[in-house]
Amino acid sequence: MNSEEKKVAYQASNSYSTLNHLTENTKNVWLVFHGIGYLSRYFIRLFESLNAEENYFIAPQAPSKYYKGEDYRRVGSSWLTKENTKTETENVLNYIDAIIEAEKIPSNTRFIVLGYSQGVSIASRWVASRKINCEDFILISGGFPKELHKEDFTFLTNTTKITHIVGEKDPYFEIDKVEAEKIRVQQILPQIEFRTHPGGHELDIKSLKAVL
Repeated sequence: MNSEEKKVAYQASNSYSTLNHLTENTKNVWLVFHGIGYLSRYFIRLFESLNAEENYFIAPQAPSKYYKGEDYRRVGSSWLTKENTKTETENVLNYIDAIIEAEKIPSNTRFIVLGYSQGVSIASRWVASRKINCEDFILISGGFPKELHKEDFTFLTNTTKITHIVGEKDPYFEIDKVEAEKIRVQQILPQIEFRTHPGGHELDIKSLKAVL
């Protein structure tokens, strides 16, 4: 018996979440990518303390969903796995493109791209592949994709503010690995600024406000 894996193309749809309203008073538009285990409608609540009139948030939803825990009641999601990563990445990037097209972000707003945990990999790949010259690029508690290099970000200007934030008590990061990652990422994104907060593997809103 011979087994063969094939591929087919089809049209799919996926939800995403927004917070606040996009109006003439909006100063900042955020595209925020959640980490593994989140649903976008819960992740976006983390930003509720920021000024609602000035900030509009868009949170894409990772497509792969699964039950969390043994009671099969809570649902989480994941962006990518090591399985069929190249194809799945392109599917996700096309989905993000569709969100941006639908939202029609005004050019006079400050565009902020943020990735948290696993969302760092998606945010980074989208910015690099689509040549997104955002005003702010924020990476929180996540690993930078191994396949990306300095040449992938030459389109960014010196005015692009890039910030990396990690918790001092983050159980997923050992200090030696964090330092090695900082060196690698700084070679790719020379203008990056590294910050910490006293917590763990979390999106710390106080440290995020300090960046703005």
